[in-house]
Amino acid sequence: MDAEAKSFHAVTEVLPSPENIQHARSQLIKTLPGKGSGLDQIQKHLQNDLVPAFDRHNKTPNYYGFVTGGTTPASLLADHIAVDNDQSLMVHLPKDSISVEAEDCALRMLCQLLDFEPERWPHRTFTTGATASNVLGLACGREYVIRRAAEVNGGEVVSVADYGLPEAMRRAGIENMQILSEVPHSSLRKAASIVGLGRASVRNVGLANAAHRFDFEALEAALEEPRTASIVSISCSEINTGFFATSGDDMQRIRQLCDQYGAWIHVDAAFGLLARVLPQTPEYEVLTQGVKDLHLADSITGDGHKLLNVPYDCGFFFSRHLDLGTAVFQNTNAAYINSNAAATSSGTPSIPSPLNIGIENSRRFRALPVYASLTAYGRNGYRDMMERQISLARAIAKYIDNSVHCELLPKGNSIDNIYIIVLFQAKDENINDELVQRINATRKIYVSGTQWDGRPAARFAVASWQVQVEREMATIKEVLESACT
Repeated sequence: MDAEAKSFHAVTEVLPSPENIQHARSQLIKTLPGKGSGLDQIQKHLQNDLVPAFDRHNKTPNYYGFVTGGTTPASLLADHIAVDNDQSLMVHLPKDSISVEAEDCALRMLCQLLDFEPERWPHRTFTTGATASNVLGLACGREYVIRRAAEVNGGEVVSVADYGLPEAMRRAGIENMQILSEVPHSSLRKAASIVGLGRASVRNVGLANAAHRFDFEALEAALEEPRTASIVSISCSEINTGFFATSGDDMQRIRQLCDQYGAWIHVDAAFGLLARVLPQTPEYEVLTQGVKDLHLADSITGDGHKLLNVPYDCGFFFSRHLDLGTAVFQNTNAAYINSNAAATSSGTPSIPSPLNIGIENSRRFRALPVYASLTAYGRNGYRDMMERQISLARAIAKYIDNSVHCELLPKGNSIDNIYIIVLFQAKDENINDELVQRINATRKIYVSGTQWDGRPAARFAVASWQVQVEREMATIKEVLESACT
């Protein structure tokens, strides 16, 4: 992977020119034609009019917005093959197609990359992204905590999937449900609204004087609340800083508390999870401690396009509780599907049909790029990618920390804490208000804007497999020196 990254010739501009955007906008076809233009004409229209107005995040390592990543050559090849063959991955039909088994191989290899035992995570599936994976995690957690509460309060078997949330809560003797977290990502609140828990159910139990760490006294007090069922959600690399919510024996303490009070542990690890491939060396100690003992969770989410640099629209979900996942997501009363699956699966290894363990019935073959990229680059390739990304992020942080015009955030942050996110501000208030616009107007690099302590801030998210530290730093220094003065 390093050799491929070195041979990559980066485009000089990350964003399209205003002229190209305006031209594309003027050429957009907004009315359905009666007679189609034909394949040759639409190919010219797409390539000549629209493509020049797309951003180039996949063509350059200098796009640092939204933890976007890029597409490795192996996954790009596989995605073309996936589209060309257009498999339907809803039912495991081993006599008809190898596609579901290839997906299972990709998920097994992904577990192995992250140092998880596949057998301990039998509920594993691909999703459209970490938001959908958070929906799966909260839906399974909701099922689990209500079942546990019902056992404690009377022994009746209660299922949200069967009775619905209000009736299941009534039967379980539960009045409230809560999601306990620390600086949760917005997608967690969105997922809570989808599964019927509501955004207001998300409660912050983080320490006030420490960035994104749990306040264990507040956590236990919340878990103790009577007639209340709880899901504990852990941010594995917070979006603004890249900081991890747990370290040392924190996960063990959380596991003990959740076992005591019948709570479910869900880890939102959209881009933090790949720190598990790092070597156990002093330079990465903060990071490897941040992902220590994640195997104690009940469910974990990740984004394939962030972690693995495969095409967008790829998340994954792992859970240790396949029975719960099947109870929630089982596709019932579809005789034509169930009969076909039963008729063709005799004598094959047990792989659940994907439509019975996830949201979608209609699923594209997003597993094939993952399969190809993991096979092409292996553990060492992804470790190399991760180390180069961290090296660049830390080089950026050092440069900002030594700058007379900018300041690294949070104030007092150590370079050893830097993962792949670098948060900063301009010291001059007037420049800071337009800092992101100044940087992005160069079209040489792209950063995303955010807020910190009520003020605008800028954020580098280093996520591309293509990065080379010296090459990228030369461009970044040039842009920051111009934008911050």
